[in-house]
Amino acid sequence: MRAGDWRATLAPELGGSVLSLDWRGQPVFRPTPDGASDILETACFPLVPYPNRIADGRFVFEGSSVHLPVLDRFAPHALHGEGWRRSWTVERQSAETVVMTLDWGGDPDGWPWPWFARQSVSLSSEGLQIGLSVTNTGEDTMPAGLGLHPYFHRCPDSRLTLPAEAVWMTDARQIPERLAQAAEVVDWSNGVDLADAPFVDHAYAGWSGKAFLNGGGRCVTLTADAAARWSQVYMPVEADFCCVEPVTHRPDAHNAPPGEDHGLIGLEPGRTLSLTIMIGAVSSS
Repeated sequence: MRAGDWRATLAPELGGSVLSLDWRGQPVFRPTPDGASDILETACFPLVPYPNRIADGRFVFEGSSVHLPVLDRFAPHALHGEGWRRSWTVERQSAETVVMTLDWGGDPDGWPWPWFARQSVSLSSEGLQIGLSVTNTGEDTMPAGLGLHPYFHRCPDSRLTLPAEAVWMTDARQIPERLAQAAEVVDWSNGVDLADAPFVDHAYAGWSGKAFLNGGGRCVTLTADAAARWSQVYMPVEADFCCVEPVTHRPDAHNAPPGEDHGLIGLEPGRTLSLTIMIGAVSSS
């Protein structure tokens, strides 16, 4: 795909993923290695029908107990839904837009509710836009959430700004246990040099829907619509990437206590949940 100063490559057959995103010949997303077959080596992929972890792959929804299969590498928790581990079908494509779909029929030994997802990836002179949606195609209300998992290219002088009100502190099993001031992990609101940042893998709540990654003579911008009130920040120390993941609910929202504003919704039959993000860039030199 190409438009203006932007170039991107996609792999619908590999979890509906983006393999690369470049601006003016320089990587915005971490490039996928040639020949890679592991979705976790790609540049961005969709999270549907839920993002992040579900503790022990178990939860109860409207009186029904659900036990999800768990991948060995992420045991004992279920992670990121089903869409990232399936081949997507190209519905429509051009030099600037690719629309792909995934039809999940339900699995009695896994996610039991049927759903239909659509992902539209488009380039313009302004940057990359990704729209992701999930529609409940079954006869019962299902729990639903969405997210996108971009791996941003990290420069030696990269600085992240991400305004958010709070952060979910996690237990030893990486499951949220309490909401705290952002500074208990890292407060990105006024910008933090990534070279000085500790390891982070936390969900930020009350997110403004905007993030800015300055470095390498440019400012990369991420804008998410109002559906993404949480952002999962994954920041390995000394890695060549950082992740800012717009999501519609916090991790393990399926097991949240009653009354909590966790973001997980009950999606009624025939209804659709949508999420849209935009990636842009401007020169800062």
